[in-house]
Amino acid sequence: MSLIIIFTCIVLLIILISVFKVNAFLSFLIIAVLTGAWLGLDLSLIAGSIHKGIGTMLGDLIIVIVAGAMLGKLVADSGAAQQIASSMVTLFGEKYIQWALMATGFIIGIPLFYNVGFMLVMPLIFSVAYRYKLPAVYIGLPMVASLSVTHGFLPPHPSPTALVSQFNADLVTTLFYGLVIAVPTLIIAGPLFSKTLKSINPPPSKLSQTSTATAPDQLPRLGVSVFSALLPVVLLGLTSLFTYLIPVGSFKEAAQFISNPSIVMLLSLAVATFTLGLNQGTTMTRVMDSYGDAVKDVAMVLMIMSGAGALKQILIDSGVSNEIGMILSGLDIHPLVLGWAMAAVIRVCVGSATVAGLTAAGIIAPMLASLHVDANLMVLSIGAGSLMFSHVNDTGFWLFKEYFNLSLTETIRSWSVMETIVSCCGLVGVMLIQSFL
Repeated sequence: MSLIIIFTCIVLLIILISVFKVNAFLSFLIIAVLTGAWLGLDLSLIAGSIHKGIGTMLGDLIIVIVAGAMLGKLVADSGAAQQIASSMVTLFGEKYIQWALMATGFIIGIPLFYNVGFMLVMPLIFSVAYRYKLPAVYIGLPMVASLSVTHGFLPPHPSPTALVSQFNADLVTTLFYGLVIAVPTLIIAGPLFSKTLKSINPPPSKLSQTSTATAPDQLPRLGVSVFSALLPVVLLGLTSLFTYLIPVGSFKEAAQFISNPSIVMLLSLAVATFTLGLNQGTTMTRVMDSYGDAVKDVAMVLMIMSGAGALKQILIDSGVSNEIGMILSGLDIHPLVLGWAMAAVIRVCVGSATVAGLTAAGIIAPMLASLHVDANLMVLSIGAGSLMFSHVNDTGFWLFKEYFNLSLTETIRSWSVMETIVSCCGLVGVMLIQSFL
């Protein structure tokens, strides 16, 4: 009976978001209340359970997500992302132009939200396509694939970071596993797959001609740009390494303190404020205004995450998670595949990778212990599933279609298939790592 209730609630969540177009945050809250009532949770306790779930989720994530959004906004506004992109193209040369764009998308995709990163790289893609007389889809798909992979696999990007919090996984270990999976996935979904798309070469859209770029002499240096964009990843890796190498003492305590994701993001933001802001002649007022805009951009993402946290807490407090865990543990399907499949189905139905990942995580996280599976791999498995077959209900699908001036068929053949390849390769990578553990 519990499984039927959970299934019904998920279907209702999908209907609210996709059919009735109800805001995802409100949909999560509505479904959390209904789920609690249907599962027999005392009505007087439902509101408290929702408050606890929201508080726990935001308490774990708000600093990381907000600071990461501010860093990403600064990387974009300062011209650092543009500098990285143009330098990579120059470095790799015409022969390896796709690899240059893929590497660029990978670097700038870590601190940037997908939609922001997409809008940022479009001028470069079209300028490169025009310069080398190559189809824009063939040139641009590896770069867009990089943005998608970082969105699904690599903390401190918001979506995988939220999943790390849901499963109490280790952020550094997840990042390491994510990098191992991301590289071959990118090669397959990017340069290799795009070779099949050379025939797709529509005329440029009006959107591709409206973007402006910063003058080269006003851009920050390449070293500063790469350092600032990747500092969170570097700090996470180094401080975690130090905690293993340094013996017990004050230095070890300091390393453990700095290795906390919230502290890492705050330190990275402080450094970037100087390197990409004040040191480039930007006033503190302008930098802070940019940060304010970043908070506005990320507000709804935080709300969706908090709504998912509310649903998760309802499942925990009702006690149904243990019952479902026992049922699922008896099924002849690997838990990692189950997590991937659950996220994939919700993604196809709802369209939002964030909603799909957090919904699946909210169901599986409370019973993770009974499933006997590595929490870090479950994060990546669900992250991969949340990228499955983007189509007409996903804003990313329409961004890609309109900017590249594609038909629906061409968009499905290129964008949708690419997302599916990323999702499936991610699952294969997770299962391969699992086989060695």
